Amino acid sequence: MKLGIDLGGTKIEGVVLDETSREIRRRRVPTQAGRGYEHVIAAIAALYRDLCADIESAPHTLGIGTPGSLSTRTGLLKNCNATVLNGKPFKADLEEAIGRSFALQNDANCFALAEALGGAGKGHRTVFGVIIGTGCGAGIVTDGRIHEGRHGIAGEWGHHVLDPAGPPCYCGRNGCLERYVSGPAVEAEYARRTGVTLDVPAIAAQAGAANAIAADVLDGLFDHLAKGLANTIAILDPDAIILGGGLANLPGIAEALHERITRIVFNDCLETPILVNALGDSAGVLGAAELGAGDQACKTSPLWQTDP
Repeated sequence: MKLGIDLGGTKIEGVVLDETSREIRRRRVPTQAGRGYEHVIAAIAALYRDLCADIESAPHTLGIGTPGSLSTRTGLLKNCNATVLNGKPFKADLEEAIGRSFALQNDANCFALAEALGGAGKGHRTVFGVIIGTGCGAGIVTDGRIHEGRHGIAGEWGHHVLDPAGPPCYCGRNGCLERYVSGPAVEAEYARRTGVTLDVPAIAAQAGAANAIAADVLDGLFDHLAKGLANTIAILDPDAIILGGGLANLPGIAEALHERITRIVFNDCLETPILVNALGDSAGVLGAAELGAGDQACKTSPLWQTDP
């Protein structure tokens, strides 16, 4: 069997798949990161034990998706927008808590893997899977394998700088793409221009009701997103781009992006399909489960056959 756990900003989700990737069980618990790092570790460990109980501790692989990535230099977690995790030995601490090894990947990589294997990117060789929600991340999958890069940061396109004089980012730089292309960025821009605080779906509804400011704010979002994707195409030239996260649900986003990227891409046309994800918010946890199944170190670990 295949177990996957996806650590998100608001929820921790776990899933059990059989060998054919059919879902057997799913559980969710709140993350409650405000209660501290130790609480997050304990919550994941408890969820894992519950999933094991569901399958009566049958042999299984385990993959976990998390914000950020492990530093190749220190082994500590880095670049998490859930900053409580940064600088912590997350993998070592969680392996001690659950009594076994597991495969670990950035949550955007898990999303991209799931969509490439069984979602909107199926049949495409190189997939760039974008998550636009509370942050702006991405994963790269080629021939069914995640491309991590030398430093484990491949796909971190949300932290390429659009404007060095732009707003400060939690990463320490200014004007990162994520400061323009994310739910909080859209909401902050609308509040700045109107004095009214609305969430993204409400802003989209206002735009649909001919609110000129709301429409202009979304127009700015699409422009910044198109610039970021055009830059990515010039470097990676993927076979498909898959949109995920809450902002992928905005009406007409794929069509609007294709039109805008076509104008600015470094080519005489744009053949790259811009696709909305097929697996919804399940993609991350499904990718985590497939990640563990594909990780030989996880499967051959002496801990793999033992009870948790």
